[in-house]
Amino acid sequence: MAEEKKTLVPNGGYPMHSFEDLKELFYGYIKNEKDRELVQRAFELAKEKHGPQFRKSGEPYIQHPIEVAYICAQLQAGPATLASALLHDVVEDTDVTIEQVRDSFGPEVAKIVDSLTKIQRMKLSHMTAEDFEAEDHRKIFLGMAQDVRVIIVKLADRLHNLRTLDSLSPERQHALSKETVEVFTPIAHRLGIYTVQSELEDLSLKYLEPEKYSYITNLVNERFTRKKQSLEGLKKRLADILFEQGIPFRMESRVKSIYSIYRKMYKKDKNFDDIYDILAIRVITKTTLNCYEILGIVHSTYKPIPGRFKDYIAMPKPNMYQSLHTSILAGDGNAFEIQIRTEEMDQIAETGVAAHWKYKEGAYNQQAEQKDIENNLAWFRDFVSLSDENSSVSAHEYLSNLTSDIFGANVYVFTPMGRVIDLPAGATTLDFAYKIHTKVGDSAAGAVVNGIGVPLNTVLKTGDVCEIRTSKTASPNDSWLDIAKTASAKGHIRRALQKKQEAFMREEKIRAGRSNLLDAFKANGIDEEEAMQALEDPRLENEFHFATLDDLFVGVSARNPTPSAVLDVLKIRKKLQPQDYVKKVTKPKEIDKIPVAVAGGVTGLAISLAHCCAPIPGDDIVGYITKGKGITVHRANCPNVSSGQRLVQVHWKKDLGISSYHVDIEITANDRPSLIADILQTLGAKSVGVFDLKAHLVRETMNVIIDLTVSVTDAKLLADAFADLMGIKGIFEIKRLVH
Repeated sequence: MAEEKKTLVPNGGYPMHSFEDLKELFYGYIKNEKDRELVQRAFELAKEKHGPQFRKSGEPYIQHPIEVAYICAQLQAGPATLASALLHDVVEDTDVTIEQVRDSFGPEVAKIVDSLTKIQRMKLSHMTAEDFEAEDHRKIFLGMAQDVRVIIVKLADRLHNLRTLDSLSPERQHALSKETVEVFTPIAHRLGIYTVQSELEDLSLKYLEPEKYSYITNLVNERFTRKKQSLEGLKKRLADILFEQGIPFRMESRVKSIYSIYRKMYKKDKNFDDIYDILAIRVITKTTLNCYEILGIVHSTYKPIPGRFKDYIAMPKPNMYQSLHTSILAGDGNAFEIQIRTEEMDQIAETGVAAHWKYKEGAYNQQAEQKDIENNLAWFRDFVSLSDENSSVSAHEYLSNLTSDIFGANVYVFTPMGRVIDLPAGATTLDFAYKIHTKVGDSAAGAVVNGIGVPLNTVLKTGDVCEIRTSKTASPNDSWLDIAKTASAKGHIRRALQKKQEAFMREEKIRAGRSNLLDAFKANGIDEEEAMQALEDPRLENEFHFATLDDLFVGVSARNPTPSAVLDVLKIRKKLQPQDYVKKVTKPKEIDKIPVAVAGGVTGLAISLAHCCAPIPGDDIVGYITKGKGITVHRANCPNVSSGQRLVQVHWKKDLGISSYHVDIEITANDRPSLIADILQTLGAKSVGVFDLKAHLVRETMNVIIDLTVSVTDAKLLADAFADLMGIKGIFEIKRLVH
C-alpha cells in the first residue's frame, strides 16, 4: 500500500503576510521616508532574486524573508535590521555578492547579511558536516558579538523555519529542532526575548518529543477548562479592589509554556499537579511603588503559598527580567501565580534586549547601542570578550566555551554591593574575581565569602556574597590555571603568564648580554666602570639602532650584534704587555678525586660519597664499611647509618682544590608571584648553580613546595645561601633532603 502523502498547510498554518502587511506594521513606528525606502529596495531585490525559487512547502521563496522581516518588525526592529532580514538569503542562495549588498544598502546591512550567510562548503570541502555546522554557528555568534542585530534576524529566521517544519523529512525536523534547543533557545533566553524563546522551545519539543508534547498540551487544556471560572473570578475581585484603591493597572492571564512544564516534569521530576504557576494572572501597573502596593493587597486578600515569593525587581535576572512573583490560594482552594510589574518591565520581560534596542527615530548609532547593551547585560560583556579571545581555537571548542561559561551560567553570586554575578557550576572565587574585572583577577590574593576568609580555589554556590581581596604584589601563576574553571578566566591568566614569562626572559637576556659584553671588555683590559662609560658612545646607537642600553644587551645575548662587533665600532684593541708574548708553562695541580681520607693514614681502600645524604666539604662525616664496596661516607646525622663496629672515622682532606657537589634541598613557602624568580636570582648571586627544579602547590594551605638540586663548593656556601634564601618574602622553611 502506497504511503499516504502528507497534506501541507501554507506557512505551517500560521497567517501568511504580504509585503503590504509588513509595510503596514513597520510604517507604524518608522516615519522617516529614507528609512522606509531602504526596506522597500531590499524587498524589491529579494523578490527579483528569489522570484524563480520555491520552498519545499510549495510556497514562493520570497514568503520566507517576508515572514522573517515581519517577526523582526513585531519586535520594532529598525530599517537596517528589516532590510537584512529580507536579504539574509540572497548571498547564500542567489548570484548576489556581499559587495553588491554593501554598495546598495551600506556596510551595516552588508555586515549583518554576511554574518548570516553560511560558509561555502566548496571552499572547505575537507571539513565534516559537524565542522560546517560549528563554523556556521561561530560565524553567527562572532557577528552577534559585534552587532546584536545579527542574532535577532537569525532567531526570526529559525522561528519561521520551525513554523513550517512539516514540509521536511522527520530526520531534518529532528535535527533542526535539536539544534534549536541546544544553540538558539539558550541565547534567546539570555537575551530575554521570551516571546521568541518560548515559541522556539514549544515547536522544537513538538518534533523531538511529540507524545510528551501532546500529553502536556492536553493536561494544560484540561486544567484551563477546569479552572477558567475560578481564574476569572480571581481577576474580577482583584480588579475591583485595585480600582477602589485608585491604583492604575491592566490585567491579563498567562499560561505557562509547554516546554517549561516539560522541563519541570521530566528534567526536575515534578508532578503536574505540584506545578503552581501553570496558570497566572499578570498585573501591569505604572510605577515600581505601585507594584509593591499591589503585592501588599494580594497578600492581605489571599493566603500566599510559603516559599513561592520572588522579588525580581530588587534582584533582576541576568537577562534584565524584572517582576514580582507570588503564588496564592484563591477562595475556592485553587492555586494561581500572580506576576506584578510595570509597563516597561513587561515589555522587557517579553522581548528582552529587543525592547531596549528597538527602533528610535533619528540616526542609529550601532556602536553606542552595542555598548549600551553590554552595560545592561553583564554576561554580554563576557560573551564579547570570550568571542575575541577564542578567535584562534576550533569552532567546537569556541561553542563549548560559550555553552559552559555563558549559556550554562546558573550559579548566582552577589558582590557586597548587591550586584549579581552569574557563573557556571563549579566556578571558584578566582573566576568571580575575573568576572568583576581583569585587573581584580590579576591582583587577587584571597576572598571573603559570607564574611569568612577563603582561598582563591573556593567553589561558589548560589546565594554566596563574595568579596575579593587584592594585593599590589599578587599576580597570576601556573597553579591558577588549575583553580579557574571558566574559559574566560583561563584566557586572562594565560595572557598574564605569557607577559610575565616574556618579562622574565627579557631580564635573563639582558643579564646574559651584559655579562658577555663586559667579559669582552675585560679580556681587552677594560674594567666594568670604564666599559659602561664606553657603551654610552653614540656611535653604537647609530650603528645598531637600539632604543636603550638594555635593548643592546638583549641583542648581544642573541649575538646580534656580537661582542666583537661592538668593540670594533668602538675601535677597542687589547694593549699587549711584554709578558703576553711569553708562553706560560705550568704543571696543573692534580686534584684527588676522593676528597675524604680515613683516620690513621689508612690507604688503599675504596671510598665513595653516599647518595642518600650527599655530604659536602665542611659537613661532619662518618665512614660506613660496606662489604664488597669499601667505605661509604655519610653525613654524621644521616638516618641511614646506625652505630656499630662497621663505622670508621674519616675526615675531609685539607687541600681539595676547586670542585662542586650536588645537594638536594626543599623550600616551603607561601605561594606568590615571582617567588621562583627571586629564588633563582638569590642563588645566582651566591654563585650557586641550579641543575633541577620542581614545584607543586598544596591546595589545602596554598603553600608551594620547591625541590631543587643545587651545586656548591662546601657547607659554608650552602649555609650562606640558606641564610639569604630565608630573607626572601614568603619562605618559611628550607632543608637538605635525605633519600
